[in-house]
Amino acid sequence: MTSVLTDASETPPQAVEPTPAHPVADAVRRRLARSGPATPAFWLAAILVTAIGLLLRMVNLAHPSETIFDEVYYANEAWDLLQHGVEWNPEDNTPQYVVHPPLGKWMIGLGEQIFGYNSFGWRIAAVTVGVISILLIVLAARKLFRSTILAATAGLLMSLDGMHFVLSRAALLDIFLMFWIVVAFYFLVLDREQRRARWLEALERGVDPSRPGPANRPRLGVPWYRLASAVSLGLACGVKWSALWYVLLFVALTLIFDISARRAAGSRHSVRDGILDDGRWMVVMVGLALVTYLATWTGWFLSDDGYFRHWYAQANGRPSDRPIIDPLLNLWHYHHEAYKFHTGLSSKHQYQSWPWMWLLLGRPVAFYWNTDGPCDASSCASEILLLGTPVLWWSFLPALLALGWLAIARRDGRAWLIMVCALAGIVPWFQSMPEHRTMFYFYALPAEPFLVLAVVYVLGAIIGPPRHVKPASDHRLIGSIVAGAYVLLVAACFAYFYPIYSGMDITYTEWFSRMWLGSRWV
Repeated sequence: MTSVLTDASETPPQAVEPTPAHPVADAVRRRLARSGPATPAFWLAAILVTAIGLLLRMVNLAHPSETIFDEVYYANEAWDLLQHGVEWNPEDNTPQYVVHPPLGKWMIGLGEQIFGYNSFGWRIAAVTVGVISILLIVLAARKLFRSTILAATAGLLMSLDGMHFVLSRAALLDIFLMFWIVVAFYFLVLDREQRRARWLEALERGVDPSRPGPANRPRLGVPWYRLASAVSLGLACGVKWSALWYVLLFVALTLIFDISARRAAGSRHSVRDGILDDGRWMVVMVGLALVTYLATWTGWFLSDDGYFRHWYAQANGRPSDRPIIDPLLNLWHYHHEAYKFHTGLSSKHQYQSWPWMWLLLGRPVAFYWNTDGPCDASSCASEILLLGTPVLWWSFLPALLALGWLAIARRDGRAWLIMVCALAGIVPWFQSMPEHRTMFYFYALPAEPFLVLAVVYVLGAIIGPPRHVKPASDHRLIGSIVAGAYVLLVAACFAYFYPIYSGMDITYTEWFSRMWLGSRWV
């Protein structure tokens, strides 16, 4: 069955396949073939929506000139890393105890190294990875949907999302966490396509997986994209530990992809063969992610001043004489103490929220507030409010429900993939609610790209089949109008809230008119 998420502007995959030495059924070919080559129209659209995201995020980036919200921690710690290799207490010239891994702060520090210790310097890295994440979602969406229109829509919605916008202009860790997860996802999508294409090549060589024998269980080569995804996941963990859920998910998904490809190729024992032949790569992925994560602590390993750097020797009253084991034991103790901190964090905060509130925008976070700026009224306000674009975020729940129904009705693996990736960024946080752990809305950022993809998938279903599929093309015009109107509404909503995303000086009345949920947003 031809996918309703394929746009006629793309070359159908079967049109670019060579004539096989052994005939392969058309249905099998459609399931396993690569997507067609990117067209100039696609690259023009990708560059355009990425440029929109970049221009929006660069305007007045240095405002405000002081640190906002948790920049007071991470901008300073990034500078410490540049000076000492570890976080530092300048007050008493001692190492500082921090509870997040160092990679995100190293990335912030790169901007400070280039542009100096100022508001532009500590925010430019966030802009960079935020904009790249928009482009990566465009690329991943095209691989999934094989549609220039839907891929560009995914990038545009991310460009116009308020939470992505604000965190792309602030020196917090979450934008870097999301970035590496998106990188890992893109490599995962490439791996899925590559492995399926290799199965198609094997079928064309005469391999028959429905028959027994080693000749019909071919080795498909090293899955380089899969290994690149594992490295990216290790880097994500090097920003925040919450990436661990995506490590577990993506590793499991690779096995599911392998089993699915074998089933599509006609294997009689797809589960057994998938585990026996490809399961080893799951172990390799976990090991590679772990090694990559440890590499993000290189500054701590190379320094004699890191917090807990010599804990084991001090606790046992002896010199550190094991150059590999002792540092690893010290780092393990550091992680144990940091884990206790995270699980025991229950102090009240005026902007804390629970996971069930995030998609409802129940409690955004005020990053900056000032009433001394100029405006055309006696009372002025300037705020940077971490708030997703309401029209977009309030459509996420209906989109997830529709996505679940479509995943079941169509038996579409892409819908299930988007669904589980979105839920992995939110559902694990529910386990912390009974302990009343302090949580914030921006913890949902890693889920946001996949929530956008969920919306785009549903928009593709609303638009309908491509023009060359009959008779569904009769309602395509109406579906396109509905989808276009939705995107325009999101853009208008973003424009309306832009003053409180960017810290513009507006009148108090104008500011208050944007507090749609009253005290919940104040």
